[in-house]
Parts: sequence; C-alpha cells; structure tokens
Amino acid sequence: MKNSRRAMIVVAGVVAVGGLLGCGRETPAEKPEAASGNAATEAAGQALVGYAKTPMDKARQTEGVLDQSAVQRAAEVQRTTP
Repeated sequence: MKNSRRAMIVVAGVVAVGGLLGCGRETPAEKPEAASGNAATEAAGQALVGYAKTPMDKARQTEGVLDQSAVQRAAEVQRTTP
C-alpha cells in the first residue's frame, strides 16, 4: 500500500514537472510603451559609446604626437651622428 502511494506521488510529481517544463511561454504583444523604452535604451547606448569614444580619440591624438616626436628625434640623431 505504501509503495503504490509513493509511486503515485512520484508519477504525479514527474507529470507536474514535465508539464511545467513542457509549457512554452509565448512572448506578449509589443506595447507602444516599449518603443519609448527602446528609445531610452538607444540613447543610453549612444551616451556610452560617446564616453568610450572621447578617450579613444584623445589617445589616438596623443599617439600621433608621440609618433611625430619619435620621427623628429630619429632625424636629429641621424644628423648629429657622423
């Protein structure tokens, strides 16, 4: 008697878990409010790109200055070397 009760509980549990896992959730219809959320997300993304782009532009500018300085320095060394 106890074994059959346990078996029924196990079977019911497996069916319940299988039913929960088997049910696929459909995506809800898109609401007009989501569009404003997407715009806000897009604006935030652009701001992050701007924050990352500015230091990179400055770094590239500095790299160019350093390259020019190295070229000038090499030219000076070649002129002074006999």
